[in-house]
Amino acid sequence: MRSWLIPGVLCGVIGLASWSWANGLRPQSAEPDQRVFELRTYHVAEGKMDALQRRFRDHTNRLLEKQGVKLIGFWTPNDPKLASKQLIWLIAHESRAKADASWKAFVNDPEWKQAFAESEKEGKLVDEIHRVYLDPIDFSPLK
Repeated sequence: MRSWLIPGVLCGVIGLASWSWANGLRPQSAEPDQRVFELRTYHVAEGKMDALQRRFRDHTNRLLEKQGVKLIGFWTPNDPKLASKQLIWLIAHESRAKADASWKAFVNDPEWKQAFAESEKEGKLVDEIHRVYLDPIDFSPLK
């Protein structure tokens, strides 16, 4: 193989990649300001679903929006055995970095701290939280 072939091909690939980036053809995961979704599942303490939903309705939602979080939706499972045990919700952030900043501001908000403490006077509302950040795929209708 000729000694100039590999460096030539490498330069061509780098050039094409540079052109692609400059023209907005970035891979999804490389874009630092890409909108990101967060799916959260709350495993609710026994008998506390009404209190948890009340806290969301009266405080949490407004305080999250204040921090720039976009609320997409809230669900309980259709299965009656799980309906009182899980609250599943989906939110969107402008980027993963903004998600981190929004959550930090939210948990440090004095109004949230007061609402949280008040709502848990008779015991915790959530036993466990699972969350996953999601990147939309190119054919996803919701991006």
